Amino acid sequence: MATMDSVAVMEVAPVPDPPFVDAPPLQPPPPPEPLAALSLRRSARCLNRPVRPNYVDQEPTKQPGGRGRGKRKRDEEKLQEPAAAVLGGRSSPGRMASKAEAGERNPKEVIAAVPISCAGVAPAAAEDDGTGTGKSAKLRVKETLRAFNSHYLHFVQEEQKRAQAALQEIEAKGGLKRQTKAGKKKGIKQEAEGDEKEKRPSKRPDLKAITKMQETNAVLYPEKRIGHLPGIDVGDQFYSRAEMVVLGIHSHWLNGIDYMGMKYEGKKGYENFTFPLATCIVMSGIYEDDLDKADEIIYTGQGGNDLLGNHRQIGSQQLKRGNLALKNSRDNGNPIRVIRGHVSKTSYTGKIYTYDGLYKVVDDWVQNGVQGHVVFKYKLKRLEGQPSLTTSEVRFTRAEAPTTISELPGLVCDDISGGQENLPIPATNLVDDPPVPPSGFTYLKSLKITKGIKMPSNIDGCDCEGDCANNKKCSCAQRNGSDLPYVSYKNIGRLVEPKAVVFECGANCSCSHNCVNRTSQQGLQYRLEVFKTASKGWGVRTWDTILPGAPICEYTGVLRRIEDLDGTQDNYVFDIDCLQTMKGLDGREKRAGSEMHLPNLHPENDSDSPPAPEYCIDANSIGNFARFINHSCQPNLFVQCVLSSHNDVKLAKVTLFAADTILPLQELSYDYGYRLDSVVGSDGEIVKLACHCGAPDCRKRLY
Repeated sequence: MATMDSVAVMEVAPVPDPPFVDAPPLQPPPPPEPLAALSLRRSARCLNRPVRPNYVDQEPTKQPGGRGRGKRKRDEEKLQEPAAAVLGGRSSPGRMASKAEAGERNPKEVIAAVPISCAGVAPAAAEDDGTGTGKSAKLRVKETLRAFNSHYLHFVQEEQKRAQAALQEIEAKGGLKRQTKAGKKKGIKQEAEGDEKEKRPSKRPDLKAITKMQETNAVLYPEKRIGHLPGIDVGDQFYSRAEMVVLGIHSHWLNGIDYMGMKYEGKKGYENFTFPLATCIVMSGIYEDDLDKADEIIYTGQGGNDLLGNHRQIGSQQLKRGNLALKNSRDNGNPIRVIRGHVSKTSYTGKIYTYDGLYKVVDDWVQNGVQGHVVFKYKLKRLEGQPSLTTSEVRFTRAEAPTTISELPGLVCDDISGGQENLPIPATNLVDDPPVPPSGFTYLKSLKITKGIKMPSNIDGCDCEGDCANNKKCSCAQRNGSDLPYVSYKNIGRLVEPKAVVFECGANCSCSHNCVNRTSQQGLQYRLEVFKTASKGWGVRTWDTILPGAPICEYTGVLRRIEDLDGTQDNYVFDIDCLQTMKGLDGREKRAGSEMHLPNLHPENDSDSPPAPEYCIDANSIGNFARFINHSCQPNLFVQCVLSSHNDVKLAKVTLFAADTILPLQELSYDYGYRLDSVVGSDGEIVKLACHCGAPDCRKRLY
């Protein structure tokens, strides 16, 4: 089994701490509604719930429209299992957390613990943010990060195009100038180097994405706040400082101290404060004489550092800006958010940042640092009554990853794919007694075509050599609207934005097998585990970090005509209704590319009211691990129609992609998208099924 190439820091099934003082008591989840035996007519299932092209709904959430767009789990499975908490976030048993916190050094002094209460500080993370949108604060955080990642990938693609154009221009000039006289070679070389420096594109698409979010007023909390921010929990992680900026939890992409400036002086609620006032600090190991003992911190002020990553202090600090803000915070007694950064190869910035809750400055002084320069020092202590720190719980390091799958507790199958996938997919069961493996189906990673269904002929492909991303005139890029739908950054192919349909390179294309426009065809790229849940049957969780836009898998099974199904074949059936989504029917919002010339995709069905879906993927008896992925009203995956070898959208491949950054041990989910009251029983009565996904914005009913 492959080993991890990174350290993921995360909270895994923590034991709840006492709630904040003055906070409302925690209420146990309500018992599940009893489920009646169902005899249902088939519901159409295709794309995810309506989403905008940038992974985010910018309008208030609507009632789920349209037909159901996912497979329905076996009714008997649901009837046999009691409802319980979602297990997607629990730890894989047998992995002990490392107690050594990343970046922690040998203590230089003993800090006496002084209890500081969190009284009066509301745990706002679970509250609505008061915007009147009807969405929970947690959902608005997710939407903001999705919007940022969409902008980020667009700018990555833009910068790569600019870099390629600049290099081609430089190479063309260089070829021409090499024909000049030998005496001018030195001047030509200098001129070429100057051109290269001038045309070299920015390497910071994350900063451009910040600017875009600020210009469109899409920053979640643009005004600085003291204390917790609604929707951001202790233990939440971010993959760049830019993500923290667009949320507003730390509003500067470089400085370690975030503070409220003099413009806040005299504002309502701040009349008795002295400004500037610190709101948040980032502990990222830049300063050589920081001391981090988890609940107690000795923090070095800002300034005088060479910023070269060697932690050296090259000058004295001054009592202004962030340094003065921290001193004022001691006098004012306001809480400060603390974020810790840790090295991680899974992040495009090389770090993961974890929000570790609220601290207070209890002391400050001036001293000569290790290099002899004047530095300002601040002692901070963590407020009591908060959830436990998670930054010391390191999961899946190289040393802790199991060497063999057989080490997994509850293991019932080494590899449900039988070696068909790039990586084995173990199955574990800690729910049943005795534990049983998934059964009743044959694993098949590719689609099986039923007799009588004739697939369309292969269309002409592109004539690119190598990667299509290097060819401005790629015909496959033109099919997607001039740009390729994917971008490859640090060897990870990601979909830039959800689209009505994605055109990939196919059988008649001359590009290489590793072309970026074949991203979803590369097979399984992440370590996954099928596991038994307490309330939802089987589920799927990841062992690796998955970034937004990364493909997970194609939904496979037997390709059938819907009219050939009988009433016993409703389970695990996924109707291919991409055309309905492209038309924006049943309340679905149109995705990018929906305006494309539809007759080219379905000449025989070019009408304002297309017929119901004609084909479906039946994974009842044959399919891959996608059949086990559960529904969520707030999912981390979305469904994307993909065409490669032909243009018939009625027979498009149904592929699942990551909508968010998915951390190790999180359960994968997508929205089945049933329209409420759309399922009717054999007696003609509307059938209602309770939803137990556990999402903050759960609709409480699957249909």
